[in-house]
Amino acid sequence: MVTDLLIISIFPLAMAFAAAYDLFSMTIPNWLSLAVVAGFAVLASLVGIGWEAAGLHVVLALGALVITFALFSFGWIGGGDAKFFAATCLWMGPELILGYAVYAAVLGGLLTLVLLLVRSMPLPATLYSQQWITRLHDSNEGVPYGIALAAAGLLVYPDTPFMAALGG
Repeated sequence: MVTDLLIISIFPLAMAFAAAYDLFSMTIPNWLSLAVVAGFAVLASLVGIGWEAAGLHVVLALGALVITFALFSFGWIGGGDAKFFAATCLWMGPELILGYAVYAAVLGGLLTLVLLLVRSMPLPATLYSQQWITRLHDSNEGVPYGIALAAAGLLVYPDTPFMAALGG
């Protein structure tokens, strides 16, 4: 029962928190990515993911980190997004990592298009008092890509070995 509670709470809550945090601050804190990694370490052993499979998850996540840091070095994504993507990939494993990346790219593209549209319109005067809204509306700011990463993670999570172990 405790394991089931952890399965349905750790990853989904981390995704929701990352999306909200990125929306309001345009950052994803390092401690959140580390918490996602720690959650994987704890839960993988509880659901019976063996050392070999867990090692493959780690190798894939490290590969994702290398790729996203290359994207970061070109200024295409933020550093928090790079770390958070890799930490989330840890939970996906070889079967789901590509689907997760595709969902993240598509949702990130849609989010970017929506922000471009919203940023092309004037901000209502009543919203200027909300700093997070003015930052989100500012065309010199980036895109809170953590929202897309979190949504993609939540779309793929039901197919993970963690959810397969639910109730088992």
